[in-house]
Amino acid sequence: MLLSCMESLLAVTLALAAGAEHHTLEVSPNLIRNHGFTKAIDEGLPTDWTVWNPVWQPASCSFRCTEGGLLVEAPESPFAVGGVRQDIPGIKPGNAYEIGVSCVPKNVPSPFRSIYVRWTWTRNGKPLHPAGALVRGPLAPPEGDVDRQSLRVRGVLRFEDVLIAPEEADGAQLSLEVKWPRGGSVLWPMAHVFSATPPPPRKVKIGTVFLRPRGSTPEKNLELFCEQIDAAGKLKLDILCLGEAITMVGTSKTVNDVAEPIPGPSTERLGKAARQNKLWVVAGLTERDGKRIYNTAVLLDRQGKLAGKYRKVHLPREEWKKGITPGSEYPVFQTDFGTVAIQICYDWFFPESHTIFALHGAEIIFAPTWGNTLPDDDGMARGETVFRVRARDNGVYLVPSVYDGSSMVIDPLGRILASNKGRDGVFWAEVDLNRRERLRWVGHWGSIGPRHRMPETYGAMLGDAP
Repeated sequence: MLLSCMESLLAVTLALAAGAEHHTLEVSPNLIRNHGFTKAIDEGLPTDWTVWNPVWQPASCSFRCTEGGLLVEAPESPFAVGGVRQDIPGIKPGNAYEIGVSCVPKNVPSPFRSIYVRWTWTRNGKPLHPAGALVRGPLAPPEGDVDRQSLRVRGVLRFEDVLIAPEEADGAQLSLEVKWPRGGSVLWPMAHVFSATPPPPRKVKIGTVFLRPRGSTPEKNLELFCEQIDAAGKLKLDILCLGEAITMVGTSKTVNDVAEPIPGPSTERLGKAARQNKLWVVAGLTERDGKRIYNTAVLLDRQGKLAGKYRKVHLPREEWKKGITPGSEYPVFQTDFGTVAIQICYDWFFPESHTIFALHGAEIIFAPTWGNTLPDDDGMARGETVFRVRARDNGVYLVPSVYDGSSMVIDPLGRILASNKGRDGVFWAEVDLNRRERLRWVGHWGSIGPRHRMPETYGAMLGDAP
């Protein structure tokens, strides 16, 4: 029997995230009725759940209760949609609720784009936001003990989240949705909603530098930028972004003069400052690796150690004429506060790089930039606007450090939280990476956008232009 012991196994799965960040209140009842889809009415549909289908009936999924749960399928209609929902009364404003739902997809090409769990706060039965919020997932159980491995073998995916009820809410609605299974099926074995302790905020102090040395030397530049790291340390910042090619800007040196291995002398000097101030540092350098040179940015951790590096992918004519080699990867890096990525200058002209970083989980993209973030001029969208749009397009924080215009901290909706506005020094903002601010109709874009992409239609981007 495929899912005969699913309930006991899912108890392990649904506790995984809760164990790390929050815990369910003791003796908290499951607010979901018929949480295992075991009771069916005459048509084979689950009691206590309402089935919804699209207005265009030929695009409907079919539903039936099975021994393992609720089965949703549409073998003859690859672009079928449908789901079930349940209204949950008695929600208390300000309280936290843990949502946990499991599913077992079969022959669904992209569960991430096809399977949704949506939570909508309500008042008097009406939604407070038309799109609600997507519950985090689907995630495979992490590798580990026997029970978790059993779930992985069975193909169980999980949705898990803790959400706090707004002051206006007196109810909620849980919706389990299938979109375009493309001939596959989805089994919903179980769902739960428990009262929970609120998750703590994930506050981060993000800083950026505006400083353009003039008539300087590489050694003097390192000293100047380390002074900025010291200033950030006094502000108790968590991470600071420096500019592009900091050992070359404002000097008479060329890439031949300043190219060095990474790790090397500059990362050692910057790392010492990072360690003394107990913060993360992003800095642009010129890397020598064998017979090649790269425009590279490094990430140094709070101990001053090299945590990662990014090699600039998009090179303008001024760089490839010098013999600089382009990078070829878009890495993201795990810090003690979240997931970050780095781009460099000309990369901001190309929206694809930001999208890839976001799809890889980046929450903050740092941008050491020799170019500018000047405000719009004569009706033309310039750097400031484009950076804001890149952040908004991908639902990420974007943090440029520039030599012309303004160094900024930009939030996922494109708002400028901090800007130097013509002054030198360190500029910063404190943000909560757990905050999920919603667009009026679409919802939280960082959750929705990646799921609504249609990469199978983007083939034209992969070849040469005609």
